[in-house]
Amino acid sequence: MEETTYICERCGERVPADACTVVADTILCPDCVDTYTTVCDCCGERLFLSDDHGDENITLCERCYERHYTHCERCGRVISYSDAYYEDDEEDEPLCYDCLQARLQQATIHDYSYTPRLIFHGERSNERFFGVELEIDGNGKSRKNAGEILNVANEDAQNLYIKSDGSLDCGMELVTHPMTLQYHTEQMPWKKVLRKAVELGYLSHRTTTCGLHVHISRAAFGETEQEQELSIARLLYFVEKFWTELLRFSRRTERQINRWAARYGMKLSPKAVMESAKDSRAGRYTAVNLTNEDTVEIRIFRGTLKYNTLIATLQLVNAICDVAVLLSDEELQELSWHGFLDRIHEPELIQYLKERNLYKNDPVMYEEDE
Repeated sequence: MEETTYICERCGERVPADACTVVADTILCPDCVDTYTTVCDCCGERLFLSDDHGDENITLCERCYERHYTHCERCGRVISYSDAYYEDDEEDEPLCYDCLQARLQQATIHDYSYTPRLIFHGERSNERFFGVELEIDGNGKSRKNAGEILNVANEDAQNLYIKSDGSLDCGMELVTHPMTLQYHTEQMPWKKVLRKAVELGYLSHRTTTCGLHVHISRAAFGETEQEQELSIARLLYFVEKFWTELLRFSRRTERQINRWAARYGMKLSPKAVMESAKDSRAGRYTAVNLTNEDTVEIRIFRGTLKYNTLIATLQLVNAICDVAVLLSDEELQELSWHGFLDRIHEPELIQYLKERNLYKNDPVMYEEDE
């Protein structure tokens, strides 16, 4: 009796019927079965390698993949539905455990009291470092949103971390590591960070909750503790002397200022203002917060997601520091607002001063802050 044979549809070799294997309606010889097919680890069905829906860790036919598996959106690894994780209840992108932990670590919204090991950005020969705390509100304390902002801010360096803040209705606080003014303006990707916050639906200026706080390193005010105290006293005096102008600059209302950044009160000299500040029991909710060991914090500014406003604010703080460090008490007491303006040359700051009717020229048209 003649033996039944078939022709392998892959290589054309004629083989006995009992040696053939049919895979996806295709007759194959044993060699082609070994070369071009595999077996589903879930149901045992043989399939072509090109139809494998698994990865290097598991082989899956299409049916088993669709019924029982998905893939991690971050690394592409195939995972069972029971091993899929999600960042929060509103998130629909599955992650494997390792990627979930990596993303949570990257996008953690820290407690308000959290302080990392600080990274100083910019020339260390310049002791004048500024740390920014920018509050944003209106679209949730979302780890996913925090992750998107951090990805933009920290693409080239560890510039920013994020904290929760109980004073906000539905938002979070963006905090920079200490940076020189030059680093803030030239290397910190503020434009991208602010744009991303707007894209995600956050507000800052157009809320009743958000502030923009600027920390200044105490070392910027002198080499010795005595030098620092004298310079900081002049900073306090400047704030009190030009309170009306700074209130307009801040974009805050009197009510907001009194709640979050109360003044110490004008006195006859920088030394007298410093003594008043030391006697104050207002804590940190003052225009110039002196309760931090390593920094002086200016808290008068309203939050913003407008780049020029943020940069102008940092430039103003830097100009005030110049006055506090370089002028004597007597020179500061004689200084007028227009005399202070003569010291300013940065285009962003000049533009903003014009917008707020604080410059010597006519006001200009501008877009409202976010």
